[in-house]
Amino acid sequence: MKDFRETLSFFNDALAALPLERKPEGLYAPVKYVLSLGGKRIRPVLMLMAYELYREDMETILPTALGLEMYHNYTLLHDDVMDKADMRRGKPTVHKVWDENTAILSGDAMLVLAYQLMGEAKAEHLKAVMDLFTETALEIGEGQQYDMEFESRMDVLEEEYIEMIRLKTSVLLACALKLGALQADAPAADADLLYNFGENIGLAFQLQDDLLDVYGDPKTFGKNIGGDILEGKKTFMLINALRLADSTQGEVLRKWLATAAVTPEEASTKISAVTALYNQIGVRQLAEARIREYFDKAFEALDAVALPADRKAPLRDLALSLFGRQH
Repeated sequence: MKDFRETLSFFNDALAALPLERKPEGLYAPVKYVLSLGGKRIRPVLMLMAYELYREDMETILPTALGLEMYHNYTLLHDDVMDKADMRRGKPTVHKVWDENTAILSGDAMLVLAYQLMGEAKAEHLKAVMDLFTETALEIGEGQQYDMEFESRMDVLEEEYIEMIRLKTSVLLACALKLGALQADAPAADADLLYNFGENIGLAFQLQDDLLDVYGDPKTFGKNIGGDILEGKKTFMLINALRLADSTQGEVLRKWLATAAVTPEEASTKISAVTALYNQIGVRQLAEARIREYFDKAFEALDAVALPADRKAPLRDLALSLFGRQH
């Protein structure tokens, strides 16, 4: 059983060899650019590792793993257009290097390429693979829509937020694991448990991201602290701060949320003031408890997969490493 690094190296070699020589160059150059930006490739690696729990011929499902990574990067490309983001993984985004129309069209091409690669699944698995992948793609779009709608709402409930991040983030991790299991002819119960493992890891990871945006170390977090506060983003932290605040705290919190921070000094003041309110209200402890809850649920599901513990150890180690950013 390969560990994460070995599987990642195996996948990266396949990604580098992926032929993208169609014309016109202007359509495919942005696709190559997006794929060249790197990333952890967590989703295809999870698919390959789930497959290798049961079978050793990982190369047979490489097309579907490549399809999943192509799809994930398509969502990032379109997200960057919608968010008007300037940078992705430390490099200018596609619509900055080219333009918005090119980014949209190249993103569309990536979606079609993803389906083309998924369609290379073995005939006996094809319907199950396409059904799960298509349902997941729809769910991710639904999550993105909820996220956009939450921007203009101050009454978002915690359960609404959890469902949004489940759709937007968790289901693709869950899908990756179950796709690996399905193509390995794993028992149906194991495939579902691996899906639950991925779903709960995704929820825990997104909540940790919310937490680290306020309390993380910029050196290890990988981005500036307080970005969600400046954007007024409806995170687990903000939703629960608004819910639990007394009348005075709520009034002050809403005032800061309505205050535009133009200069770096104003931004720093806003972040500090909102963080102080979070500290008073106790949302950090609430978030940490919820992260542990989802983390525990994830490992309960993995433990229940009907395989020896040492066989599942690489997946367990990978999940634990994802949460190393806390320490």
